[in-house]
Amino acid sequence: MLNLIAVTVVALAVLLHGVTGLDNGLALTPPMGWLAWQRYRCITDCETYPDECVSEKLFMKAADLLVSEGYAEAGYKYLIVDDCWLAKNRSADGKLEADKTRFPSGIKALSDYVHSKGLKFGLYQDWGEKTCAGYPGVKGSEEMDAKQFAEWEVDYLKLDGCYSNVRDMDRGYVEFGKYLNQTGRPMVYSCSWPAYQEDKGMRINYALMAKHCNLWRNYGDIDDSWSSVTAISDYFALKQEFWAQYAGPGHWNDPDMLLIGNFGLSFDQSKSQMAIWAVLAAPLLMSNKLSSVRPEFKEILQNKEIIKISQDALGIQGTRVFRDKGIDIWTRPVEPVHYGNYSYAVAFVSRRDDGAPSPYKITLKDLGLKHHLGYTIKNLFDKPTSNVTIHYALPKTAVHVRVIPSGVVFLRFDVIATKLQEDDNYNSALNKTVTFT
Repeated sequence: MLNLIAVTVVALAVLLHGVTGLDNGLALTPPMGWLAWQRYRCITDCETYPDECVSEKLFMKAADLLVSEGYAEAGYKYLIVDDCWLAKNRSADGKLEADKTRFPSGIKALSDYVHSKGLKFGLYQDWGEKTCAGYPGVKGSEEMDAKQFAEWEVDYLKLDGCYSNVRDMDRGYVEFGKYLNQTGRPMVYSCSWPAYQEDKGMRINYALMAKHCNLWRNYGDIDDSWSSVTAISDYFALKQEFWAQYAGPGHWNDPDMLLIGNFGLSFDQSKSQMAIWAVLAAPLLMSNKLSSVRPEFKEILQNKEIIKISQDALGIQGTRVFRDKGIDIWTRPVEPVHYGNYSYAVAFVSRRDDGAPSPYKITLKDLGLKHHLGYTIKNLFDKPTSNVTIHYALPKTAVHVRVIPSGVVFLRFDVIATKLQEDDNYNSALNKTVTFT
């Protein structure tokens, strides 16, 4: 049964490349960057919280840190301003403008500063009459606002859905996307309409969304807690056979921000979120205080091997394929591919809280990995060294993992293209159990 599930999911994932994405040439892999909301929300009291209020100072410092701390080099290119940047009212000529006290230089100057660092600039707005925090939305001024974003040289536009009619979102979000395209400015378009329609139990037109949006929020806002991460993960797993078919280069499901480096997740829970988000082909948008991220959490966020899974060019969204003994197994087909046989990323995530590591054993065949020449296996959370042990496995090989409570063992299985007949390690894999902890 597990084999059938795994094969079916892969078949659906391959078919989804027939879905036409937004024709702006952007987000061919899931966007990576930093977004203010989860960590800073709508703090506007700069006297009491001078280092945490939503202001140009906050975003300029974040841009500096994305570069100096190595995040930009790792792929985190987008710096995204979320809600509460606006003045309470539009200007006399009806245009959007930033709060003059907190953004005295204006949005164009902030955009220029971000670009000067080699980064991309993102901005938040709302399709409704007001943003979620009560600032002016784009409703009634859509074409003018799209032109304004282009003039500010925005590279990424997140459009929320508060204070709007959910029944009109299919039309409204599509219309606004066309206004963005008409400006001639390439802008990643992040839509929020499914999160609002899902909450109302509506039937959602994901084919339309995949055609007009680069990414979209499927679910409510993430909170800084393990329970929120697991709730979102479970909902994605519940919807995966429907949702996964619409993800691919240029159009992605978005389970919301990475919490890693904040208050709510332990070290092992942070590794689990990073692994699940990579399997889901999710945007990797951090929301943390970059100056306070401890080295062990920074190491998770900048893990090159996991980022490589996230940014895999095939763009196939992975799925949860099995649950057993408190272990969730997530798999994602990735490159390289050999004669139709995929390589795979496989995450064993513990949902247990009984205080002891959980052993689990399963064959590659039962994971859906059937390539007769076998696979090499790599532990993606191993620290890179010059003496990396190469593990070989065939479909009948058993993988034995031992997973810390709410932690993860994250493995990469690369297809072997040519049988290594003279390699004793390869031959001994026929009846071998490979162990990872």
